[in-house]
Amino acid sequence: MRRSPGDIMELTQADRQHLDKSKQDTGSLGNTDDGLKYDSGRVAHDFSCIHSKELFPAEDGEEATKHFLQELVNILLDYINKSLKRSSKVLDFHYPHQLKEGLEGFSLELPDQPDNLEQLLVDCRDTLKYGVKTGHPRFFNQLSTGLDIIGLAGEWLTSTANTNMFTYEISPVFILMEEVVLRKMHSIIGWPEEDGDGIFCPGGTMSNLYSVLLARFHLFPVVKTQGMSAIPRLALFTSAHSHYSIKKSAAVLGIGSENVIVVRCDERGKMISSELNSSIETAKSKGLVPFYVNATAGTTVYGAFDPLNEIADICEHHGLWMHVDAAWGGGLLLSNKHCVKLQGIERAHSVTWNPHKMMGVPLQCSTILVKRKGLLQECNQLCAEYLFQPDKHYDVSYDTGDKSIQCGRHVDVFKLWLMWKAKGSEGFEAQINHCLENAEYLYYKLKRRTDFQLVFKGKPEHSNVCFWYLPKRLQSILPSPERDRELHMVAPKIKTKMMEEGFTMIGYQPLEDKVNFFRCVFSNPATQREDVDFLIDEIVRLGCEL
Repeated sequence: MRRSPGDIMELTQADRQHLDKSKQDTGSLGNTDDGLKYDSGRVAHDFSCIHSKELFPAEDGEEATKHFLQELVNILLDYINKSLKRSSKVLDFHYPHQLKEGLEGFSLELPDQPDNLEQLLVDCRDTLKYGVKTGHPRFFNQLSTGLDIIGLAGEWLTSTANTNMFTYEISPVFILMEEVVLRKMHSIIGWPEEDGDGIFCPGGTMSNLYSVLLARFHLFPVVKTQGMSAIPRLALFTSAHSHYSIKKSAAVLGIGSENVIVVRCDERGKMISSELNSSIETAKSKGLVPFYVNATAGTTVYGAFDPLNEIADICEHHGLWMHVDAAWGGGLLLSNKHCVKLQGIERAHSVTWNPHKMMGVPLQCSTILVKRKGLLQECNQLCAEYLFQPDKHYDVSYDTGDKSIQCGRHVDVFKLWLMWKAKGSEGFEAQINHCLENAEYLYYKLKRRTDFQLVFKGKPEHSNVCFWYLPKRLQSILPSPERDRELHMVAPKIKTKMMEEGFTMIGYQPLEDKVNFFRCVFSNPATQREDVDFLIDEIVRLGCEL
């Protein structure tokens, strides 16, 4: 049952007395029982009789709009504050049926009659309450973590501007910002700034899809007009530890997932270059036409870096397009200490780089970077006359929308540009180094313990640390199929308890012949060593009796 405006007003009235006392005692922020936070120096407004039609663009909507947005900002600030407090939970987990049925008045159902603004504010708060605090220092579950305040401000401004990235005439500043940021990224890779190209994409999967699309067009431009029937059967190559988006791209583009040749990796997760070369020769002998190799700089699970120079040599020998998926590892290019791990990336024809991962930019922020200028335009241009008129009064090369396979394209550049201004390249470097230091700290902690076992030997190359937790009853059992079956169930059981209690969060998965293991990743600069210690202690607490 939904809370009525009257119920909310009762809470608000009761809190006004508390706020008066708060003024006298501390002069600080007061918190309502409802979870909303009010500045004790101003009046808490009644939104129970106000609806959205009374906000801008209503003629006299300025005051209502101002007060509504101020209350919304209070909710967001309270959430940010809680996200960074270690005493708060990472999540308040509920099963899907519980959220669908409604909790404490929170309903996902859509009404026929408009709700008042009071209810909308409560809905905003509850949406955050029942979600996951991915900015929490003890959230280790995904590659994209943290909450950068400057990046958040950039996202707010982007939404306020509410424009599209297809033409200079409606997005002049953002179009130029995109050019500047892409040129900066080209120079960091090691390409001549004036020759490169690129575009911001909705995620790394789309960036990787662009790379396959461009490689195919580069070798067989006829495919754009005549389709796959006009070209031979193609083959592309990627490592066994690469992202699944490469196979997905082949399926989407009509190449076929069976024509993606998976190349074996070593025990550390790196592509074996000799295996790549023999795979190419085998494909040729079967009548396939190799055209593309994907090398990974920072694999999703192990955080491994493929040998880029060796792969580049092979690609040059066979005349193949070399793409580097640096969605996860690209940020290391900003670190003088760690950029050597991507040595040879400048030899690639295209690169995927996701600033929303190691650089901490709010989701989503991904780029496809291309060495050859003009290829994106040639591949995707269709010259829609209602958008891309050639006789405009400015340089129409700034109408970049025809380089994209999208029409509508979100402004993803501004938050990155603003963060770069705020941190400088040095600030990003310090942030990235800190994350890898956390990974090294965890690695050495686990290496010294008998109740944990590392998945592979040697220090992590990236911020991924992969390990098993060994309950006491399994520590004395020698490796065997039975032990593996038991160990396979440990991580899911601990993860279940972990999510139900909500104090930290980490991912797990099997990989090839290895049973379920934990993967801890660090990309949140707020995470400190005390949080790493907490994670270890929590896993032991939740799993010691298994």
